[in-house]
Amino acid sequence: MIELGIDRLLREESLRRQFSGQRLALLGNQASMTSDFRHSMDALFQQGLRLSAAFGPQHGIRGEKQDNMQETPDDRDKAYEIPVFSLYSKTRRPTPEMMKTFDVLLVDLQDVGTRIYTFLTTLLYVLEACAAHKKKIVVLDRPNPAGRPVEGLRLEKGWTSFVGSAEGLPMRHGLTLGEAARWFCDRLKIAADLTVVEMKNYRIDQAPGHGWPSELPWVNPSPNASTLSMARAFPGTVLIEGTLLSEGRGTTRPLETIGGPNLDMERILVKMAELSPRWLQGCRLRKCFFMPTFHKHSGHIIPGLQIHVDEPFYDPHIFKPYRLVTLWLKSIRILYPHYPVYRDFQYEYETERLAFDLINGGPGLREWIEDPQATCQALDERLRAAEEGWIEERKQYLLY
Repeated sequence: MIELGIDRLLREESLRRQFSGQRLALLGNQASMTSDFRHSMDALFQQGLRLSAAFGPQHGIRGEKQDNMQETPDDRDKAYEIPVFSLYSKTRRPTPEMMKTFDVLLVDLQDVGTRIYTFLTTLLYVLEACAAHKKKIVVLDRPNPAGRPVEGLRLEKGWTSFVGSAEGLPMRHGLTLGEAARWFCDRLKIAADLTVVEMKNYRIDQAPGHGWPSELPWVNPSPNASTLSMARAFPGTVLIEGTLLSEGRGTTRPLETIGGPNLDMERILVKMAELSPRWLQGCRLRKCFFMPTFHKHSGHIIPGLQIHVDEPFYDPHIFKPYRLVTLWLKSIRILYPHYPVYRDFQYEYETERLAFDLINGGPGLREWIEDPQATCQALDERLRAAEEGWIEERKQYLLY
């Protein structure tokens, strides 16, 4: 049976003893649950570890914001009478006033293993703040539901943002948040007083979860992270956020379903198989129609594909969501050369750079999609070099 970082903190007196006489704060959200299904804030108070403050990431500490890019105001927890500071509002970084409310910050966030997921950037920001203000930071580690596989181009120089925390990170990085904290501190020279409370009995490569232990219930870490399948597909489907196509928001399977108006999915699938049949493997693709109830194409029936990565279709060693969705976009561009793809809008506080490029961490992928001479083999070679380099670099930071 797995023991999460929060479970160990609650069980092991030696871990709790280091906090004696110190004010604690918790950075968490609705997925900050113990293995026995108590919210971490409740469990900490029940254990006698009294919090002086709490912090919430994007979507809020209770996951109350149901759409993307909706800010959450600061609040006060009514049950425990402590301030709850939002790190997705007027500021994304803790202010000096916030930092004065605690001595030790406990980070208990469930990540999904994709670079663009903003909890990773929030982790970086609190590491930097704790280093600057001489505060101890403790990451209570949790599983990476996407497991160890690595995929995608690495973030290019000059392309850091709230959805791209550090240069060199690939889209699917294969780290837990505890491991990512170790990489951040070393790579970015952050002199944080960091402790990672490791999980016990975590088998990151073990079937059937391949990163997600079967005994753990799934609690949405964000409103549209509604299933384990979403976490598996997200390193590819998140690219669609930067387009005029639909990533399935406004449906019951967001970020597992992709589509767009007036597209012939049968023709597109045939073209995808012609270009690179290997990139279609490790999952099942189902042609479908869906009508978003909000977000892009709300109220319109559009053709699409659902990516099925349930057992027994899923093979984590073959499934390449970044390549799969890129292949879909390339096929659309070949078959529909004038189809409007890219969405020009303010994305996660960015107004100057194209959202698709920001998500990808540079313009290279879009340039490949738009180049009629660019081959899948050429992109695959570039991807393999980036991925192999990252796999070697991350070795020293792995805990499991």
